[in-house]
Amino acid sequence: METFNWKFFSLALLVVFMFIAVGFAIALRSVPLIILFILLAFGLMGYGLALKKKQK
Repeated sequence: METFNWKFFSLALLVVFMFIAVGFAIALRSVPLIILFILLAFGLMGYGLALKKKQK
């Protein structure tokens, strides 16, 4: 059984929170915040995928 990988788990939670933040930014009707949170979410997701690829 593999050990739990806290680094990837926390990174995944950050991505989820960024997409939740996009929802709040839409509710606030703030276009700059929407763009910022979307870019942060995809950036964090890409970073996680790059780490996973480097790990294998």
